[in-house]
Amino acid sequence: MKRMKQLLVVLMILALGMAFWGCGNKDKDDQTSGKDVSSSEDGDLIVVGFSQVGAESDWRTANTKSFQSTFVEDAGYKLLFDDAQQKQENQIKAVRNFIQQDVDYIVIAPVVETGWETVLGEAKEAGIPVIIVDRMIDVSDDSLFTCWVGSNFKQEGYDAADWLAEYLDKEGRSDETINIVTLQGTIGSSAQIGRTEGVEERLNDHPNWVMLDRQTGEFTQSKGQEVMESFLKSYDGIDVVIAENDNMAFGAIDAIKAAGKVPGKDIIIISFDAVKAAFESMIAGDMNVSVECNPLHGPRVSEIIQKLEKGEKVDKLQYVEEGVYPAETAAELIDSRQY
Repeated sequence: MKRMKQLLVVLMILALGMAFWGCGNKDKDDQTSGKDVSSSEDGDLIVVGFSQVGAESDWRTANTKSFQSTFVEDAGYKLLFDDAQQKQENQIKAVRNFIQQDVDYIVIAPVVETGWETVLGEAKEAGIPVIIVDRMIDVSDDSLFTCWVGSNFKQEGYDAADWLAEYLDKEGRSDETINIVTLQGTIGSSAQIGRTEGVEERLNDHPNWVMLDRQTGEFTQSKGQEVMESFLKSYDGIDVVIAENDNMAFGAIDAIKAAGKVPGKDIIIISFDAVKAAFESMIAGDMNVSVECNPLHGPRVSEIIQKLEKGEKVDKLQYVEEGVYPAETAAELIDSRQY
């Protein structure tokens, strides 16, 4: 009898133990299942933090849309987007926030080239790859960023000057003194540096070309108009305006018209970016040429990230394809423009 009671006690203990074990295991399974759901919602997505310069131009808007339409959940991404409003301090703050959030990749379209050493060192220490787009950065250690995607800005400067030389030759003006003014972009940005240097180098090949003045229009239409108004008051006989983006060219065109001159005829207008609005301006006869700066960087950056995810190496510098679009091609090509 005693042995029977002892056996019953043991069986009861075992039964209770199994019940508790089952309940505990069920809770654990539920928690693990909840964690797996969360992981499938967030962990399966590649999180990309993107610090954009701002929204200063049509080109920049197209560049932003390219990233926002590429880095979507259906494609396996979660995009954290930050608009720096043209201030580097805002970009540095955004990058530090991305690091704190432990994103998988950081993408930066830098306001200016310098001043990135410290924050990129922090990203490197955190083990987060950094991809630079559009404008280049100037750092002593290029291992601070994985790669760069963008335009060959100096080549764009060459292309603009070469187009001008051919145009003047066709017009029978190749031996004339040609007075030029330049609306520069944000001083210190890669686009400004490259385009200015490209044109400057070509000036050496044309001693009859005179650069009367250069001033920054900060890549905006309003500032471009303001600077052009100043140029027109300061200099007689301006033959050519080189605007380092389309929006500044639009501002310059408004100033030229307000001064009673005819843009595209009295003054040759050379611009950069080749946004759709520039094609409209060329069709209207206001602009002579726009050198393309392709803003559709999103797909190229996604391609790079996918390679990095597979452990593949990527080229340090990756240029996008670009063209030169004179006014006579605008009507034919405008409907094919994506931006």
